[in-house]
Amino acid sequence: MVKKNVFSILVALIILYLSLSNPHTFDKVPIIKIPHIDKIVHFLMYFGFMSVIIFENRKLINNVRQLLLISLIPLFYGILMEVLQSVLTTSRTGDIFDVLFNTIGIFTSLLLCIWINPFMKGTIK
Repeated sequence: MVKKNVFSILVALIILYLSLSNPHTFDKVPIIKIPHIDKIVHFLMYFGFMSVIIFENRKLINNVRQLLLISLIPLFYGILMEVLQSVLTTSRTGDIFDVLFNTIGIFTSLLLCIWINPFMKGTIK
């Protein structure tokens, strides 16, 4: 199962690094001054995470129920990251709005998959 999900694991490790690193690590990265850009980043990270999981497991997913069950992986992972930020770091805190934007990213990926899938070979029922 690990071999079939190499990219999903890689994305999870990148999210782990980004979530637990000191925010000053990224001070030298040029960031456009957009209000609440961190929420956009959370949305994109978890949209990407869910999309990679779906892509790597596309041949195993037969219905929406399975898709919803698989979505619990990034959902609980995102919650775990927020808890770990509060417990393991002194420079970060958990944020319920981060969890909200993670969840919106996950479900946007799900909806996109459900919408696109009928146009591809093999439909999710």
